[in-house]
Amino acid sequence: MKEFARREKQRASRALQTAAMLVTTDPESAVSRAYYAAFHAVTAVFALHGRSFTKHSTLRAAVHKDLVKTGEWSVELGKDYDLVISLRQTGDYGGIAYVSEENARRAVEAAQRIIAACQEKLSSLD
Repeated sequence: MKEFARREKQRASRALQTAAMLVTTDPESAVSRAYYAAFHAVTAVFALHGRSFTKHSTLRAAVHKDLVKTGEWSVELGKDYDLVISLRQTGDYGGIAYVSEENARRAVEAAQRIIAACQEKLSSLD
C-alpha cells in the first residue's frame, strides 16, 4: 500500500497544478482537477493505514468520520472537502448551472488546504 500511497500523492500534486492552470480558462475542469487533487491526497493517507475505497461517497464519509469527528482535521477542512465535491458535481453534471472563475479559485484553495493537511502524514513517502 505504501507504493500506491506514493503514486496517489504524486497524482494529487499533478492534479492541483493542473487545476490552478485552468481556473481562468476552464473553471469546470479546474474544479474537477481540484476535487481529484484532494481525492488522491486523502486516498493516499488512508492507504497508509491499509484502507481503500471504491466509491467517492464512502471516502467522503470516512473523511468526516475518521478525520473530522476524531479532531484530526478541523471542521473547516471537512467543509473544504465537501466544497470541492459539490463544485465538481456542478462542473460535471450541473446542467444549466455553471462554475464561475471565483468558485474555481475557491476549489483550488480548498484543495491546497486539504493537501497541506495530508502532507505531514505523507512526508514519509518522499
